[in-house]
Amino acid sequence: MSAATMNPALTIPGLETVYDALATAIDQAGPDKAELFLVKLALLNANALGQPELFQQHLQAALQDL
Repeated sequence: MSAATMNPALTIPGLETVYDALATAIDQAGPDKAELFLVKLALLNANALGQPELFQQHLQAALQDL
């Protein structure tokens, strides 16, 4: 079983759902805790991903075009 089979990419509607949930959670955290929330979320997702090299690739992709 390939990695793509085990972890399929989200559809556009799925990405929109995730984006909306993330925006709501950032608002809930508030401006003084948003950075801490995002770090905690990133660490939880890195742990779930289980591949430090792939997480590093995601970091580099997220840094593009800021």
